[in-house]
Amino acid sequence: MTGLKQESDLKSEPVLYKIMPDFNGVIQKWICDGLKENTDWIGDSYTFGICYKGKMVGGVILNNYRKDLDVWLTIYSVSPHWCAKSVIKYTFKTCFEALNCKRVNILVSKDNIKSLSLCERLGFVKEGLLRQYREDGKDCYFMGMLKKECKWL
Repeated sequence: MTGLKQESDLKSEPVLYKIMPDFNGVIQKWICDGLKENTDWIGDSYTFGICYKGKMVGGVILNNYRKDLDVWLTIYSVSPHWCAKSVIKYTFKTCFEALNCKRVNILVSKDNIKSLSLCERLGFVKEGLLRQYREDGKDCYFMGMLKKECKWL
């Protein structure tokens, strides 16, 4: 058919995104340094970095996993390029299919309007407000997504 790329053409296209599992804690430390947090809050977890055109642009920590129940999601980015559909699908497939979670949890500072908007567009629902939760006294929204609500699977 006209307009379809041949398999040989696809092999020559540059790979823009690469997901890099963190086997030695380097990406986890990079995320925590960016968030100005230490790593002592991280228990059993799965962490991966997101590279765009060979540069690390974001990272994800899936933490406090409760088998077949839920997991906490932490995202840190230095560029909007982390937020590709392939990365979002990978994240939620890991949570809901590989880990078999029923829900994913996330905390977002009340004054972080861009992150709140993104989380709502991804499908997270505000479930509560944690008043003066952050060390600086800021409030946070507790947000969740159920597997049956996820549009990324």
